[in-house]
Amino acid sequence: MTAEGPLTARPAGGLLARGGLVRFAALAAIGAVAGLGQEPFGWWWLAVPAFALALHLAAGETRPRAAFADLWSLAFGHFAFTLNWLVEPFLVDAPRHGWMAPFALMFMAAGLGLFWGAAGLLARRAGGGALALALALTLAEVARALLFTGLPWALAGHVWIDTPLAQLAAVSGPHGLTLLTFALAAALAPPRATSALPLAAAAAAWLALDPGPAPPPDPAAPVIRLVQPAIPQDEKWDPALVPLHLDRILRLTAGPPGPDGTAAPAPALVVWPETALPWPLDRSADLLARAADAAGGAPLAIGIGRTEAGLFRNSLAVVDGQGAVLSVYDKHHLVPFGEYIPFGEWLKRFGIRGLAASDGAAFAPGPGPAVTDIPGLGTAMPLICYEGIFAEEVNAMPERADLLLLVTNDAWFGTNVGPYQHLAQARLRAIEQGLPMVRVANTGISAMIDPHGRILGRIALGDEGVLDLGLPAALPPTPYSRTGDWPVIILLFAALFLLGARSRRISG
Repeated sequence: MTAEGPLTARPAGGLLARGGLVRFAALAAIGAVAGLGQEPFGWWWLAVPAFALALHLAAGETRPRAAFADLWSLAFGHFAFTLNWLVEPFLVDAPRHGWMAPFALMFMAAGLGLFWGAAGLLARRAGGGALALALALTLAEVARALLFTGLPWALAGHVWIDTPLAQLAAVSGPHGLTLLTFALAAALAPPRATSALPLAAAAAAWLALDPGPAPPPDPAAPVIRLVQPAIPQDEKWDPALVPLHLDRILRLTAGPPGPDGTAAPAPALVVWPETALPWPLDRSADLLARAADAAGGAPLAIGIGRTEAGLFRNSLAVVDGQGAVLSVYDKHHLVPFGEYIPFGEWLKRFGIRGLAASDGAAFAPGPGPAVTDIPGLGTAMPLICYEGIFAEEVNAMPERADLLLLVTNDAWFGTNVGPYQHLAQARLRAIEQGLPMVRVANTGISAMIDPHGRILGRIALGDEGVLDLGLPAALPPTPYSRTGDWPVIILLFAALFLLGARSRRISG
C-alpha cells in the first residue's frame, strides 16, 4: 500500500533491465529540466512540474533496485546539468588539469545521485507514493548538505531564491524550501493531485511574503566600498602582471570620482575580494599601508593568504586606517580537492595536488565560525568563498553580528552558471539570518544584499569596478537563526514514520 492507495507493481526496471537505458535517459533528462529552476534561469515553474513527473514515474516501484535506480537517474541528470561549472577550475590550467574536467563532473553527479537513490529506498520502506518520495528526497538533500564535508549546492529549494517564497527561509531555512519544492511536486504528480490545498497555500504565501522593491537608500547609512578588480585566474599569479594588478586595485580603492572629478569621500569600510594580494599577510606591511592610504584612512577588509607555524591559511584581515592589522579570520571550511587533497601528503608523491594548492596538503583550516569587529561599523561574520553555501555554519556564529561579510574569488567558477548560483546562495544566507550581506568577488558578482535578499547594487560579472553603497539595517533575529534546521529534520522523520506505520497497518 502507499499513503495514497494500493501499491501497484510495474516493471520499471533498473539500468540493466530491458528498457533500462531508455528509462535512465528519460529520468536524467527530467532531472536536467528540473535544473532549469536554478540560477541563472530561475524557471521554478518548469522545475516543479518536472519533479512532479519524476515522482509519478518513481512512485509505484516495488523492487529495491528499481526504486534506487529511478531516483539515482533523476539525480544524475539534475547534478550533471546544475553543477556543470565544476569543469571550469580544471580549465584554468588546461594542459595540466583539463583532462580531469569531464571525469570530475560525471563522478560528482554519480556520487550525489547516491543520496537521491537512497531516498528511493527509504520512500519504499515508508509505503511508496509521491508524498513519501517528497519527504525522503528532502531528507536526502539534508544529508547531502551535511555529510562528507557537505555540498548544499543546487538544493531543490534554491529554485525559490528569486521569488517571494524565499522569505520562508527566515523560518525554515533552506531545507524548508526544499520540502516546499517536493511537496508541491507531489501535489501535482499524475494521475491525480492529492489536494489543491498545497497549491493554494503556496499562492497565498507568495502574496503575503512579497517584500516588494527595496526602499530608497538611507543617506545616514554607513557607506561600504566594494572593490572588484576583475583579474582573470590564469593571470592572477603571473609575476610580470602582479604590479599591474596591484596598481589596479589601489586605483579602485581610491573610489569613484565625484561629479566634479574630485576624490570620493572616505567610506566606513573598503572591502577587497578573496586572495586580493599575491603576497602573504606577514610580508605585506608596506602594501597594507599603501592600501590604507588609497582608502583615505578608511578601514579595509582584505582577502589574503598568510603563513603561520609553517601552515598556509586562506584568510581575511581587517586593517585600520594606517595599515595595521586589527584582526584576522582564517577560512575553516576548505574546498576538498580544491584547497586541499584528502591524504594530500601521500597523494602528492603521485603528482596529485589541489587546484588552488601550493602543495599536496595545501591550506590549513581555521578554528571555526567567528565574529570580528569593524571599527566604527560594528561586528561582521566573515565568510570566505565556499563557506557562504553552508546555512548551518553561518547559523553557528558565536554571537549575532551586524552584517555578513563574504569575500570570494569566483574566477574559479568561470562565466557560465557558477557565479550566479553562488550569488543566489549568498542572498539566501541574508534572508535566513535577517542580516545584510556585503559580498565582494574578484571577477564578480559583487553586491550589497539587504536582509530580505534583495540586491541593492552590484558590479556585473567580469567587470572591473568600484561601488559605494549604504549598508542596510539588520532585522530582528529570525526564527531560523534561533532554531536552525532541527524543526524541519524532526518533521521529516516524524512524517516518514507515520506514513510507514499507516502503510503497514493497511497492508496488515
